[in-house]
Amino acid sequence: SHYSHGNKQNHDPLRTRKLLLHKKEIEKLEKETTIKGMTLVVTSIYWKNGRIKFEIGVAKGKKLYDKRETEMRKTIDRETRQQLKEKLR
Repeated sequence: SHYSHGNKQNHDPLRTRKLLLHKKEIEKLEKETTIKGMTLVVTSIYWKNGRIKFEIGVAKGKKLYDKRETEMRKTIDRETRQQLKEKLR
């Protein structure tokens, strides 16, 4: 949807955008992510008026023992699925 009274020097309305946030919101997110262990995470992705929108949040990463526990659960689940598959053959 171009501006009807515009010319060739107008901005492209469909240009790529980095983040549509106010300056204070960006500064707040930047301040929160400079804390050790904090990061920006996409919580949901959806379409609105032909554009893709993201909801983002600040989250704390897992500790090493949490990562090990999650990995162990994944391997146990994988092994049980393989065993069930073999039994059903």
